Parts: sequence; structure tokens; C-alpha cells
Amino acid sequence: MKQFVLLCFLVAGSSIRVFSQVLADSLRLTNQELDSRYIYEVENRKEPDKVLHAEPLYIDLIRDLGARKGEREWNVGLGLTDNLRFDTYQALIEYEFAPINRLGLEVEIPVTVYALNEPNQSRPSDRIESLKTAVQWSFLVSERLKTTLAVGYINELKFADLARWRIEPVLMGNEFNPFFIAAKRWGNNFHTLIYTGPRFERLFGSRKWHNVYEINTNFHLMIPGTRNFLGVELNKQIEHGRLNGVARPQLRLGITDNLLIGIVAGIPFSRQNQRLSSFLRIIYEPSHKNRKPVFVG
Repeated sequence: MKQFVLLCFLVAGSSIRVFSQVLADSLRLTNQELDSRYIYEVENRKEPDKVLHAEPLYIDLIRDLGARKGEREWNVGLGLTDNLRFDTYQALIEYEFAPINRLGLEVEIPVTVYALNEPNQSRPSDRIESLKTAVQWSFLVSERLKTTLAVGYINELKFADLARWRIEPVLMGNEFNPFFIAAKRWGNNFHTLIYTGPRFERLFGSRKWHNVYEINTNFHLMIPGTRNFLGVELNKQIEHGRLNGVARPQLRLGITDNLLIGIVAGIPFSRQNQRLSSFLRIIYEPSHKNRKPVFVG
């Protein structure tokens, strides 16, 4: 009898292990099928070629790399940065669209509001930062290499502080920002991207230029079987020969077929003038004639 009971336990244990392995293999296959399906929906469903890339959430792209005519997207962003003596509250609204294949255009208006952390201290004035317009062209799209290269240009018309609009011109200067992007997907789920270029700023009526060079490197893992990803942005600036930057761990979640939410934390390389920060991006992509629903997850 004891031998029979022991045999039953051994058979049951083996069955559970086999079932668990089969279930794990099935889930792995299901995730691979979903990954393949999502990639197919983006890349192979229609012409021209397009490679699926994970897009950074803080310094986002003008439009998807390899954008197709008719694509469009609304973004709303909210951020908070602790700058020791005062807090910075950021908000932005932007609209992206592709009038032709592989060309993306964007209009953005960012706003900044400040709040003191310490009494009897000064703080910057609240402002509508600028009117930002941008263009991005994907000049190389290779599905075989899973690689996209693009160039672009951002122009910002800088506004004066809100408190000074009645006593001086509203427009105070211009910022010029050409940039280059190289992105590659490794397999179905790993993504790397570099976004780099100089920024030149000049105030109207002045001959002085303020120059900064930016190097933004990005690493993302698309969670198998979903549109969600985990990753990090490394936003670096070289100014007056010194390197500063912020590491931004981030998470993207798919809420519906055309609604995504991005959550970003900011950890500065140096805490001399800035501590931790956070940022939330809401991404809405309206339907258009060239877009069919993809799975949600």
C-alpha cells in the first residue's frame, strides 16, 4: 500500500512538472507570436518599409522613425523637478504628423512654473517657454538590418517671462537644434537608439551665442507579448567643456489600442543644482485611413 501511495505521489509530481513546463513553453510561444504579430502590424502590413523601434519618453522623437503618410499623434506631458531652492513644474502639449512617407513634423508649446522650497529666496519667473517647430526625415530604413537612420531640425522661438510681456517684446530669442538619430532593434525585444546634436541659442539684438552639445543614448526592453517597455534614457550635455546629464529610468504602458502612458524618473549625474525629478507623458494616436488596430497590452 505504501509503495502504491508513493508511486501516486511520484506520478503526480512528474505530471505537475511536465504540465508546468508545457504551460511555460506555451506562454513563451504565445508571447513570441504576439511580438511577431505586433512587429508585423508595424513593419510588413503595408509599404513603405518601417522598423519598429522603442521611442524614448522624455526627449521623444518628432514622429516614429520611418513614419508613414497620415500618421499623427497628440502628446501631453507633466513634470516635476527638485532644484534645491525651488521646484520646477513643467507642462507641454505637442502634435506630431506625417504629411508624406518618412517625414515627420511637430509643433510643441512647453510651459514652466516655479515654486519656492525656502522662504525669502528668489526664483525664476513663470513662462511659456517657446513655440517649438520641428522636422525629421528618415533617410535609411532597413527591415533586414532592423535599423533606421534619420536627421532633423528643431527651431524654438523663445518667449520672455510672463511678468515682462507688458514692458518688453514677447519674443526674446531663437534656438537652433539640428540632430541625428540612429536606432537598431536586436531580435524582437531589445532596442537601442542614439539621438545627438548641437543647440545654438541667441537673443535678439545680441551677438553672443550660447552653445550646448547633446548626446542622448537609450536602451529599452519591450516586454514579451505586450506593447509595454522598460528602459533608460541617458540625457547628456557638454557645456563649456563639462559633461552633465540625467539618467531617466522609464516605463511605457499600453492602455488601449491608441492610448499609451509613459512614466519617467530623473536621477542627475551631479546633485549640485538638481535632485530627483519625475515626468508623465500621455500619448494618443488618432485613427487614420492607413492605420488598423493592433493588439493591446
